[in-house]
Amino acid sequence: MSGAGDVAVLVVEDEELAAAAHAAYVGRTPGFALAGVARSARDALVRLRQGGVDLVLLDLNLPDGHGLDLVGRMRAEGLWCDVIAVTAARDVEVVRRAVSQGVVLYLLKPFAYATFRTKLEQYADYRSRMAAEATGAGQLGQEEVDRALGTLRPGSDSPGSLPKGMSADTLREVVAALRAAGTARSASELGEVTGASRVTVRRYLEHLAAEGLVRRGTRYGGSGRPEVEYRWSGA
Repeated sequence: MSGAGDVAVLVVEDEELAAAAHAAYVGRTPGFALAGVARSARDALVRLRQGGVDLVLLDLNLPDGHGLDLVGRMRAEGLWCDVIAVTAARDVEVVRRAVSQGVVLYLLKPFAYATFRTKLEQYADYRSRMAAEATGAGQLGQEEVDRALGTLRPGSDSPGSLPKGMSADTLREVVAALRAAGTARSASELGEVTGASRVTVRRYLEHLAAEGLVRRGTRYGGSGRPEVEYRWSGA
């Protein structure tokens, strides 16, 4: 159920299954509500002109044009809602162009829900910080701008220096999965969510435990050996 303060999201994706999956992901993410699904740039503009959209999840390969061309048309018409690119496009020039046109985040396909949720939570943090940092005159100082933009490239959940062989993206997926669970989970259970092996997930969880971000516990039950479980320290 959506709330009055939820971020209204328009999914722009031409592939039917991907569009349905992304729409379902939006519905599963607290603080966000689906404003519609568009399968082309033309349909997206029609929906955007109706208003009530805060965020666009934009595929860049649309049947009637490039997604970034759609962003250009949006800006030309004064449609200033934020854009997250959701795409398989990895070309450096495409990424550079996306940044230059104000795309706030870039999510590469394929991805699991945990990664998707992490990106939306980063965006939600950015929105809330922008609102909280504004002075009575509606202005921001340099420190406030830095803090607000820094939420789009967070470091609090993924410490700056990771051990050799560890990936920041995988760490974010593990963190997002554990936070979304809302209760203690084992490495095996989180592996099922993230798609990583139990051994890999456990390594990341142990790193987070060493950083003080998760609490370790022991789960008893059944005829097997006790199992280590992990709980997000903020849960």
